[in-house]
Amino acid sequence: MPTDASIVVALSGGVDSATAAAMLVEQGRRVIGITMRLYDAGGTAASAGGRCCGPRDIEDARRVCAHLGIPFYVVDYEQEFTRRVVDDFVDAYLAGETPNPCARCNQYIKFTPLLQRARALGAEGVATGHYARIERGADGDWALRRGVDAGKDQSYFLFAMPAHALARIEFPLGGLTKDEVRERAAAYGLPNAGKPDSQEICFVPDGDYAGFVENTAVARGRSLPLAGDIVDRDGQVVGAHAGVHRFTLGQRRGLGAVGSGEPAYVVGLDVDAGTVTVGSKADATRRELTVRDVQWFGAPPTVATDLAVQVRHRQTPRPARVTAIGTGASVALADPVVAAPGQAAVFYDGDTVRGGGWITGDTL
Repeated sequence: MPTDASIVVALSGGVDSATAAAMLVEQGRRVIGITMRLYDAGGTAASAGGRCCGPRDIEDARRVCAHLGIPFYVVDYEQEFTRRVVDDFVDAYLAGETPNPCARCNQYIKFTPLLQRARALGAEGVATGHYARIERGADGDWALRRGVDAGKDQSYFLFAMPAHALARIEFPLGGLTKDEVRERAAAYGLPNAGKPDSQEICFVPDGDYAGFVENTAVARGRSLPLAGDIVDRDGQVVGAHAGVHRFTLGQRRGLGAVGSGEPAYVVGLDVDAGTVTVGSKADATRRELTVRDVQWFGAPPTVATDLAVQVRHRQTPRPARVTAIGTGASVALADPVVAAPGQAAVFYDGDTVRGGGWITGDTL
C-alpha cells in the first residue's frame, strides 16, 4: 500500500503492537490506533494483569497513542468475540476436543472487522504486532511467512486469517527479534516499554481452563460431561475423573503410569460414556490426520504434495504428504505425532504458510 496512506494499528495494550505503531509513525505513515474491547468476565479476566484487551490494556493503548500523537479509538466486539471464540472454546472442550482460541480470534475477530473499520475511517489497511511476515513473491502473489524470530513466530496462529486481504495487512515486527522490539520500545520512550508479555488465554483469569469451561457452561444452562472411569486399553479401570472436558488427547500430566509401568497418556475420550482411555505414548500418536475447513494461500495443490506440517505452537514441523480433498485435506506424516481433534494443522513450504485447517478424529 502507498507509504503515505493512513493505516489502522490494532493495539492490544502490549509492547509489541505499540512498537509496531511507533515504527509506522517513524516512517511518516498516518497512523490510527484502535483497541478492541473483547471480553470482560465480570471484571475478572479482562482486568487481570498480563491479559490482553482488558480495561488496563485499553488504558495502556490510550497512553501509547497520546505519546505518539495519533488518534485513538476503542471498538466493542465483545458479542462477536464471545460467539466466535469463547463459545467455540467451551463447546470444543465439552465435545472432547482441544480448541485453539488464538487462531479463532485471528480468523474471525482481529482482521476482517478491523479491515472494515479501517475502510470506514479512510485507511488503506491494518497493521498488528504479530511476529510473522507478509511478502510479495516473484509471481506477484502475497504470501504469509514465518517471523525471523523462531522463538516468537506466530504464523501458526495466523493460518486462518483472510488470505484475500494479505495485500492490506502489515506485520512491522516480522523482521525483528523480541529483544530488538524491546530495544526499540525503550528508544521510542513508549510508556509500556517494560510491560511483561501476556502468557495465558485472555479470557481465562487464572489459567484454569476446566474451571472456566464449567462455570461458563453452567451459567448458560449447559450440561457438563459426565464424571467417570479412567480405563486402560484393555478396558480395565485404573482411576476416576471429574469430567472428560478436563483432558485432551495426548495429555501426560497427572496420569501416573499404566499397568506396564510406562508413563500414561490420554489416548481416547468418550464424552457420551464419560470414559477416559489411557495408554502408552505410542498409543497416543498418529501418522495420518484428517483436516477440515482448510484455507489455502493460493490455489490448493492438485496432487499430493510434500510439505511440513505443524500441529502445535513451537512444535518442529514434521515432513508429510498433504492431499487436498474437497474443503479438507488428508495428511500422511513421515513420523508420528500427538494430535488432538480441534487443534490446528498448518502446512508449510519452507518458511511459507501454504494453508491449514482443523484436525478431526475422522478419516476422509
